Amino acid sequence: MAISEVKLLQGVSAHEFKNPELLAEGLALNVAEQLRNAIDARGTATLVVSGGRSPVAFFQHLAKQALDWSKVVVSLADERWVPVEHADSNAGLLKRYLLQGAAAKAQFLSLYSASANLEAAAEQADRLLAELPPIDVLVLGMGDDGHTASLFPDSPNLAQALDANGTRRCWPMLAPTVPHQRLTMSRALLASAQHKVLSISGQSKLTTLNAAVAGDDVAEMPIRAFLQPTLEIYWCP
Repeated sequence: MAISEVKLLQGVSAHEFKNPELLAEGLALNVAEQLRNAIDARGTATLVVSGGRSPVAFFQHLAKQALDWSKVVVSLADERWVPVEHADSNAGLLKRYLLQGAAAKAQFLSLYSASANLEAAAEQADRLLAELPPIDVLVLGMGDDGHTASLFPDSPNLAQALDANGTRRCWPMLAPTVPHQRLTMSRALLASAQHKVLSISGQSKLTTLNAAVAGDDVAEMPIRAFLQPTLEIYWCP
């Protein structure tokens, strides 16, 4: 199956690449251009990315782009509730692969805090995100279950986190995989991004995407909330 066979909504565009390395490079060029445009227009740019293993090559390519990183704010769509030093920390991943060299000058807004519990950490992140400038570029991933960020099917708080008109910016979530405790930006905050990208690789993700576009129950597959016009999908086999 090719991504051209997926019946995407009009206004959702798809870009196909031969391999993950070419996808990472193409995505980095696109994101850097969008950030440059935002800096030219407003003097600052805000980038929100997803963690996990998949974006590492993208982060490495993006870090090398010619950009006034001192004018860029970077944050995470979601975070595992583990210390930055933990192997599963998305913040730690960003510090290792993106916030290097010139890109280390970017301002990083972390969702993690060593709070008493997950709910308190989410409340702390929610307060911090009040200072996040408007999001210029959002790069999402997607799991085989149709989750995106840490908006997991069947998680407590999912209905509130998916409220398109919700005012809360960060929610505590539970993932079916270790580490279970997560923090996620709300649908409303993520959807406010000017430029939205979904980056996926492999046939299993394409199968998931195909299932997502075939239905409309957002709670069943939260990625459905973002398969809307102006979304760009980057895919490789």
